[in-house]
Amino acid sequence: MHHRRPVRYARLKVVLLFAIFAAPIVTAWGMVTWNVGIPQGHTAHGKVTIDVPPLEDWPLMASITASEQWTLVLDCGANCVQQQDELWRLHRALGREATRLKRLRVGGDDATLPGETVTVWQSVPSWSIAHSVWLFDPMGRPALAFTQEAATAEILDDIRHLFKVNPI
Repeated sequence: MHHRRPVRYARLKVVLLFAIFAAPIVTAWGMVTWNVGIPQGHTAHGKVTIDVPPLEDWPLMASITASEQWTLVLDCGANCVQQQDELWRLHRALGREATRLKRLRVGGDDATLPGETVTVWQSVPSWSIAHSVWLFDPMGRPALAFTQEAATAEILDDIRHLFKVNPI
């Protein structure tokens, strides 16, 4: 009987070691199989698939060229004072990252806010929707589109995420 006791403890140690190393694998398999406890990735609030041409091809009175900044474009329509003000506040909320963004307003008769460039359509394109907001990357390619119903906080969240994943 004296010899069986060390064998039992040796077997117990092996089983415990196996359980310790197998537990994370079994847990991960269970998480994937039943979709439990998996963190959700960041998803854009804006529309990612956008049917608009690059910014330099837009029929605007002022020529817009690519720069090292992202461009937030507001298609103002007739009256967009509140939306214009919200985007100005959004720009300020970026803090030290604000220099990475420029704002362009197309249309509207309202006063120009600080940091905003204003132009008008040469001819209104078929894809233009009043009060829409588009975000263009520094190369002038469309990155995100937002409808008038999009909350400014959601637009800000998307911009911050894009700045984080594109540090340059």
